[in-house]
Amino acid sequence: MVHAPPRSETRPPDVDQPAVGGPDVPGRPGHLAGLLDWFGVDSDWERVPAGRDAYRRDLLLGAGFAVLAAISVELGRSMGIFEEAREPLWLIILLAVVSTAPLAWRRRYPLVSLALVYGIWLGLGLTISAVTVLMPMQVMYFVALFTAVAWARDRRAMLVVVSICVLMMFTWLIWMFAVQQGMETLLEEFPTRADWPGLIEPYLANAVYQLITNIAFFGGAVVAGQMQWNAARRRRQLADQTDTIEKQAAALTDQAIVTERVRIARELHDVVAHHVSVIGIQAAAARRVLDRDPARTAEALVTIERESREGVAQMRNLVGTLRSVPDGGVRGGPARSDGGGSRAPEPGLADLPALTAADHDGLDTTFRQVEEPPGVAADVTDPMGLSLYRTAQEAMANVRKHSTARSATVTLRVVRAPEAVAGQQFEHGFAEIEVLDDGRPRRGTSGSGLGLLGIRERTATHQGVVDIGTRATGGFRVRVRLPLPAPGAEGRGALGTATDTATTGITTGSESDA
Repeated sequence: MVHAPPRSETRPPDVDQPAVGGPDVPGRPGHLAGLLDWFGVDSDWERVPAGRDAYRRDLLLGAGFAVLAAISVELGRSMGIFEEAREPLWLIILLAVVSTAPLAWRRRYPLVSLALVYGIWLGLGLTISAVTVLMPMQVMYFVALFTAVAWARDRRAMLVVVSICVLMMFTWLIWMFAVQQGMETLLEEFPTRADWPGLIEPYLANAVYQLITNIAFFGGAVVAGQMQWNAARRRRQLADQTDTIEKQAAALTDQAIVTERVRIARELHDVVAHHVSVIGIQAAAARRVLDRDPARTAEALVTIERESREGVAQMRNLVGTLRSVPDGGVRGGPARSDGGGSRAPEPGLADLPALTAADHDGLDTTFRQVEEPPGVAADVTDPMGLSLYRTAQEAMANVRKHSTARSATVTLRVVRAPEAVAGQQFEHGFAEIEVLDDGRPRRGTSGSGLGLLGIRERTATHQGVVDIGTRATGGFRVRVRLPLPAPGAEGRGALGTATDTATTGITTGSESDA
């Protein structure tokens, strides 16, 4: 968009300073780092090549500019622009068409294309300058500069090449105004100040106008190209962030699934171990007295029936968590009448008395509850209550299957009193379940160890402590202590009034440790 002084001599495009020093830089060196960062000089991101479809479109664009260049030369000749040209018309058309060729690979080799375009422009400007002022040529210079800034992968090389083109164009522009004969034309038309059409000297006004036009035109190419490059980088960053978020979400989902599977497996093991062991013991007892004592046989069969029903119901409840609820029911609601899985709440501290009081095939069991201060058991959350219940259930099943014990004691302690709490881990108190028996391990009945492993995993989930092993005074101990939440934290009471109506053989009162 560079035009030389009035005459038919007009000058080719002129790139402006924004490529190397935008409006933020003059007089403010501290902004140089910000400018370089805006140009992506130290960025580790490189723009991905455009691809074959884009390269084909560039070939079509180059061909279109070649046709427009040939047409514009003929139109310019018809307007008398090439009257002073000594070169033949075919050579002028050929040079104009050849100068558009680099646009055919403008996005494949953006810096090479820019260098060729402006190199050819300089040659034409020094020989047939009228060609460079044709509109298709001016647009081509803009497109070449824009593409180089927008698509160059090496940002330092881009700045160097663009800076050289800018310097070359401004040098040429200054030289044109210094030596061109158009100055003589202006001086002849306006020899004195009285002849000036306006307030500014005509030659100076023309020079300033040409300079501003080129800065706006080609400076816009640099700024627009860099904005497109920055937009492409932001799109890539957003895409990467989206991929990262999706991967993290998938990982969290997988982790949640695995955690839930482990929980369900642990629950199923506890349920099956408890109920199946009871069924096995009662079936053996029924077999022994089948002919001699029909009443005891019937009692054993009733126990087997009850335990099997409870086991199936609890397993349905656990497996139901793996399925969606077709009728929109909520876990914990009433059981469905269509035979679906149970929706009864999971057991908790309120079920401990019933668990202890159940028939354990002659095992004398006692349940004790200790609260300091009274009523603090209501602070135990449902998940914590479930873990304590499952611990007691697993410990009682182990006593029946693997011990010679004749008696067992289940003690629930919930302590919030500061003087009774030791250790920062239990600064807000603790809930503890302890199962003691007076037997010895029974030979040939060693289990898989999964039950005790499940107890330890449950305890670790609540950041509690476990004590499992034989006692110096005889017997076996399973004790789990879990930290209570801070006072006032939301928690639903797990005992309610269940302990007030405990069955026969269950006592509540102060603790007497065995």
